[in-house]
Amino acid sequence: NWRDRTWPNLSSITGGLTTGTRDQRTTAFGANEVEIEAKSTSALLIDEVLHPFYVFQIASILLWSLDDYYYYAFCIALISCLSVVTTLVETKKTIAKMREMSRFRCDVGVKVDGEWQTKLSSDLVPGDTISLLSPTLHTVPADILLLSGDAIVNESMLTGESVPVSKIPVTEGGVKSYVLGAGKNDADVGPELAKSFLYAGTRVVRVRGSGAGEDAIGIVVRTGFNTTKGALVRSMLFPKPMGFKFYRDSMRFIGVLAIIAVLGFMASAVQFVKLGIAWQTILVRALDLITIVVPPALPATLSIGTAFAISRLRKAGVFCIAPTRVNVGGKVDVVCFDKTGTLTEDGLDVLGVRGIEGSDQRMFGELVQSVHELPLPRGREKISIVHALTTCHQLKVVDGEVIGDPLDVKMFDFTGWEVEEGKVGGGGGSGGGGGGGAVGAGEGGPERPATLVQTIVRPPGGGKFRLEDAMKTGTRHAHFLELGVIRTFEFVSALRRMSVVVKRLKSSSMEIYVKGAPEVMGEICDPESFPGDYEDMLSYYTKHGYRVIALAGKSIEGLSWLRAQKMKREQAESNLKFLGLIVFENKLKPGTAPAIQTLRDAHLVCRMVTGDNPRTAVSVARECGLISQSAHVFYAVFSEGNAQTAQSKLHWSSVDDATLTLDDYSLKPLLPRAHHTIEEEIAYQDYTLAVSGDVFRWMVNHAPLETLQRMLVKAQIFARMSPDEKHELVSRLQSLGYTVCFCGDGANDCGALKAADVGLSLSEAEASVAAPFTSRTPDIGCVIEVIREGRAALVTSFSCFKYMALYSLIQFTTVTLLYSFASSLGDFQFLYIDLFIIIPIAVTMGRTLPYSRIYPKRPTASLVSKKVLSSIIGQIVITSAFQFWAFWWVRGQEWYTPPEPASGSGELKHDNFENTALFLISSFQYVLVAAVFSIGPPYRKPMWTNGLLMASIVALTAFSTLVLLAPPQPIRLLLNLMEIPTGAKRTLLVGAILNAAICFAFERWNPVAGALEVVSRGRQRRVRGGLEYRAVEGGMVGRTGADDED
Repeated sequence: NWRDRTWPNLSSITGGLTTGTRDQRTTAFGANEVEIEAKSTSALLIDEVLHPFYVFQIASILLWSLDDYYYYAFCIALISCLSVVTTLVETKKTIAKMREMSRFRCDVGVKVDGEWQTKLSSDLVPGDTISLLSPTLHTVPADILLLSGDAIVNESMLTGESVPVSKIPVTEGGVKSYVLGAGKNDADVGPELAKSFLYAGTRVVRVRGSGAGEDAIGIVVRTGFNTTKGALVRSMLFPKPMGFKFYRDSMRFIGVLAIIAVLGFMASAVQFVKLGIAWQTILVRALDLITIVVPPALPATLSIGTAFAISRLRKAGVFCIAPTRVNVGGKVDVVCFDKTGTLTEDGLDVLGVRGIEGSDQRMFGELVQSVHELPLPRGREKISIVHALTTCHQLKVVDGEVIGDPLDVKMFDFTGWEVEEGKVGGGGGSGGGGGGGAVGAGEGGPERPATLVQTIVRPPGGGKFRLEDAMKTGTRHAHFLELGVIRTFEFVSALRRMSVVVKRLKSSSMEIYVKGAPEVMGEICDPESFPGDYEDMLSYYTKHGYRVIALAGKSIEGLSWLRAQKMKREQAESNLKFLGLIVFENKLKPGTAPAIQTLRDAHLVCRMVTGDNPRTAVSVARECGLISQSAHVFYAVFSEGNAQTAQSKLHWSSVDDATLTLDDYSLKPLLPRAHHTIEEEIAYQDYTLAVSGDVFRWMVNHAPLETLQRMLVKAQIFARMSPDEKHELVSRLQSLGYTVCFCGDGANDCGALKAADVGLSLSEAEASVAAPFTSRTPDIGCVIEVIREGRAALVTSFSCFKYMALYSLIQFTTVTLLYSFASSLGDFQFLYIDLFIIIPIAVTMGRTLPYSRIYPKRPTASLVSKKVLSSIIGQIVITSAFQFWAFWWVRGQEWYTPPEPASGSGELKHDNFENTALFLISSFQYVLVAAVFSIGPPYRKPMWTNGLLMASIVALTAFSTLVLLAPPQPIRLLLNLMEIPTGAKRTLLVGAILNAAICFAFERWNPVAGALEVVSRGRQRRVRGGLEYRAVEGGMVGRTGADDED
């Protein structure tokens, strides 16, 4: 954020830097390159292999090799190598893509020691004065302030917005505000300065000099990783860490499993010493027990559900660049939508124009849907609503195509006129736009060539709308309809309007036309020029969801070109005559209302965050079902002061009935003094808030914390919000404990999309750096898909984790019981369990599809919740109990013969009846807990819809039954099984069936969790999980958030 204090003096910086100063700044700032280190394959391989997961796997493979467990060690080594190679290839591809995106170099004209020199863009330093007219300059090489000339750039790389953006020269005031903003987090580039700011990495569409033969000059203000593009690359290289509770809890749980392994070994070690086992064998068995309880495949298993979810989302046209955000999508409880282009169609269509008619001009005329029906100036009239429509815009012509703000394009297309660009004159900015020549200077000023006019508009040459038709005169007057825009006052978000100074050929006057929000016209127009039904008409259109723009104008006789250039904005935009309204229709997308209804049925809070008019936002919210038709919507205005005054007062009133108000502290409805029924009292509690950007900013800065929090919980419509305010809103909601999903079209939602827990951009690109998720389908139905898949992936992660924990502890119980007399499982027994049972089930468990609808309660994200812990502990107790039963039962049989004592050689005996009984009963347990934990509705489809999982369970159950009842001789020998009587086999089979029934019943009803719920219900009045918004909701009428599962 370094700035040079000399920059505000524009005349001093156009001369460029000296060689000595450039050398110093090169030393200080380095090369102007966003260079990503290209690690060698060997370095990447070392980094990957040194990951704790792979270190643990390598140690486990070495241990199994020492223990002659070669088969499984080879299989895991092969899988690990494939995983490493796959990760390595993907990493190299990602780095190559990022290097390609970030690397750029071209020749640039730079002024050094007062002379122009050609240098590489990588040699640029802050403070360099450069020429932007270089034929090799297709991409902006650094962050640059435009000093002279004009430019059109495509900023889609940064914002996702494909509409080219016009850039104008900066003013000294703009540079001064930028320099004084150094060190402030939010003072990077304000909305006004952005009009003159060329961002590094954006594509140059066109650059023009300030006049014929003149250059377009810019000053470099940031280079390398300090540029906006550099910051973007940094955020991709070092993304914000996700503190997701599930991942934290899983690491803690693995720690608990490790402690269990140590305790189990300590008990076994005592027994080993008593039996005289060699210490080398004891050490190997200790380490082996750790690999059993903490399986090396656990981390990979946890990512399976996420991988399948990403694959399914890709098929649905939703691309994800941040896999960790998929599970986070399962916890979303508030969804914020941009309006235009997200809830509504991308473009606005002109519904028509409402001019003023009648002899006294006191009422609006009929809605005119053709420009040919609008009146032209008659007699002494100089201003016309037609001229306002054709000139009051900032459109550009590139390669014969009219480009600019979509609203301006639609408005101009409605007129059917033609536009032609001239050349831009001297300086400009938010207060003055670009200067230029007039079509004719008129009285008091010399003639100026038409090529200096910013824009020229004329009616279509062969159309029916011609001056001779309108004025009933000859064609010699046609040139009067050629209008030249000689000066533009740019749109300023604070003023919410723009204006132009227009000159007609051979006219002695100039006209000023203003276009802006209807609310601001009262400050700049003659009150007598407004029709009597102005407020009623405006209210009608905004309440019905239309976008309304007001037009006004005035004529100044004898205004010369030079005087027009020196005119202050306040002077130009005063004493205007109101001309009429242009009404735009912004239709809802077909999928909006059904998607909103689906989200509301799931008890997910939906919010609209838009830059549009509050009344229009309320209307669209009602139309799409975001708020109910019967709900009271309260809107705040400043009754005292304004957004900049700390002592300001807000007045909240209903948009439908101004007599209904809110208490400005508690934000609860103030009931009318008149008598009212209980039904009316209940009706008053069905309300929501609509907040404008200035009110939101004031409340963030000055309102009591309790009031701010209540507003954040209760407000569903945020209107007139700037991009920074959208970002701030997301951060504030997160601070209350909400998991926020933000869905926008990427145009000006970049900050909010990045800040949200789940950012979803509606874009045609496969992947956008603006958001973790990008949907090719421009429909908010993709939000439902992301939430459904997120919940399914989260539940799958829990199921896989619980399954792997049970697998580990089932095997731990088996091995610990066998260790008690110096025995263990055989190599092929381990191999069968680990490779042929666990891996197929762990992989196929994640293939279950998400449930068709979103359940009102969100799945838990905590492994230490009552439901999850009681399930894991209960299943451990049940399976362990059946293993203990099998262990002691087999020892009590008449045909049982004790195993031979282990010799001092350290060899553990595998062929014994305890081993056979435990192996057979545990083979069923590994399969049945997979079925128990394959949770279906309400977050995933039933288990039987997962064909591969069902095939695995059926096949493994059938094979285990075969091995138990009638094992083929080769398999019996391979698995070290003892021959047992048929009656004993039936007993073990009944035991396995009973084990399955008890496990299913426990998971279905979970009496432990139910008992804990009853005990804790009385104490659970406090806020759970530290979520502040629950406490705020508790203080207001009605709950608006989705509950969590316990």
